[in-house]
Amino acid sequence: MRFRAAIDSTTGEMYLPVEERGRQLLEEPLLNKGTAFTQREREALQLRGLLPPHSSTMEEQLHRVCEAFRSKETDLERAIYMAALHDRNETLFFRFILENLEETVPIIYTPVVAEACRLWSRIHRDPRGIYLTPDDRGQISRVLRMAGDREARVIVVTDNERILGIGDQGAGGMGIPIGKLALYTAAAGIHPSLTVPVSLDVGTNNQELLDDPLYLGYRGKRLRGAEYDSFIEEFVLAVKEVFPSALLQWEDFANITSFHNLHTYRDVVPSFNDDIEGTAAVVVAGLLAGMRLTGSTLSAQTYVIVGAGSAGTGIYDQLVATMMQEGLSEEEARARIMVTDSHGLLFEGRGAPMDDRKRAMAASKAAVKERGIKGKEIGHDELVEQVRPSVLIGVCGIACTFSEPMIRAMAEAHETPIVMPLSNPTSKAEAVPADILAWSGGRALIATGSPFAPVTYEGEVHRIGQANNVFVFPGMGLGCLVAHASRVTPGMFNAAARALAEAIEDETLKSGSLYPPIGRVREISHLVAHAVAEQAVAEGVAGAIVDIESVIGQMMWAPVYLPYRPA
Repeated sequence: MRFRAAIDSTTGEMYLPVEERGRQLLEEPLLNKGTAFTQREREALQLRGLLPPHSSTMEEQLHRVCEAFRSKETDLERAIYMAALHDRNETLFFRFILENLEETVPIIYTPVVAEACRLWSRIHRDPRGIYLTPDDRGQISRVLRMAGDREARVIVVTDNERILGIGDQGAGGMGIPIGKLALYTAAAGIHPSLTVPVSLDVGTNNQELLDDPLYLGYRGKRLRGAEYDSFIEEFVLAVKEVFPSALLQWEDFANITSFHNLHTYRDVVPSFNDDIEGTAAVVVAGLLAGMRLTGSTLSAQTYVIVGAGSAGTGIYDQLVATMMQEGLSEEEARARIMVTDSHGLLFEGRGAPMDDRKRAMAASKAAVKERGIKGKEIGHDELVEQVRPSVLIGVCGIACTFSEPMIRAMAEAHETPIVMPLSNPTSKAEAVPADILAWSGGRALIATGSPFAPVTYEGEVHRIGQANNVFVFPGMGLGCLVAHASRVTPGMFNAAARALAEAIEDETLKSGSLYPPIGRVREISHLVAHAVAEQAVAEGVAGAIVDIESVIGQMMWAPVYLPYRPA
């Protein structure tokens, strides 16, 4: 309510009534305009003498920010600069992002956020977000209330254990919720006052952090078992109590906790796991778009997924659901997908151990026999060379996993193989686009997890689409808020995937990219939000039937300076 605009009944001017005065106003990043305060505002809000005399336009401020941003010598320095701007002037921060999406999104999130998380305790400046530790057990609700009077509508939470491809980062994992929520605002226009990043700092097993005298996190080994479960339960119930209208996004939890947390609490509070469900929706969207280019269907493809973690499981499940929508039985759909882990192919009767989740993805004996797969432990390279899939997806977090023989085998069997090395950050990519194009004779369609520059092969420029979750999760969040969804369903992610696929233009596909340019992310988020809200209504999980298009337009905040008046 503090940030809701009013309209002057006499003049019709829209303005923001503010209670803060003087330095208090300059220290509130959601309200601070810096040098852009007008002379009239400076007089009325007790700012006279606290700022240089010239009143800047936003354009002048953006020019200054752009010069400073581009003068930094490393991406980490640019990330630190953007964090400082975020903590000083949020309106300017988001406006700069929107006007420079291709430059800034990789800095505030993947891939540079990985390095920021790794060095969190050494580059930390101003506090942002809520940290909860084992010492807060029994009073988590009180801690959430103490964090401020904001009406949280979107919460991104991590326990820091599996940060991108770099593992346990302890308190440094807070960079992930902060970055994700910045994208909720930049991409979907959800006002930053409605977003809350949370780190469940339940300890770390990263000994390097525990030995570091500058480490800022909870100094202890990770909670496990019943202690961890009770901590998570108290947190979820506290969110439900303190922020009853909030959507909860689980982010970068390890496999041993991510699925349990999602399935245990998705009916307690509206929630989803972006690593599992968001990634899957983005991947399926890219594949659906690719089918437009090849003139085929998902149910006609054969798939190998290298990596059986959160992302691999989510992709598997959504592919099965989508192929069933195209007419295959569940058994037929599952037979078209082969999944590998560190021990090789998942299949019935395998000697290496499999948990229930992996057993659900294991190839049947009939499917193994039908495809002529032989051996007790079949590695991903041998599997691809034997099966020759039309689609190869990498989510294993190990660089250079895709070899030349693998890609050549696919290219020999298929005119347009699809190869997706999706692991982040860039150093973890299963292969680089230039190699994939060379090995496939320039015929592969490629999508990556991190951004890559266009590749020229034999005189033809191939644009490399980034399978960036930013094309789905902000729109998912906005759609849930618009519909007042009581639950986030698989059907809503399917709707998001199809909306994204339909939004990818033919010219983009012809350039070799399976995804739109990041510059369209606001438009895409709008389309995804509409599809998600409609699906929520169709499934009966919407709390209110509204004019979806109208409400989306009202909710998407634009980072512009409103005139201020004393409240």
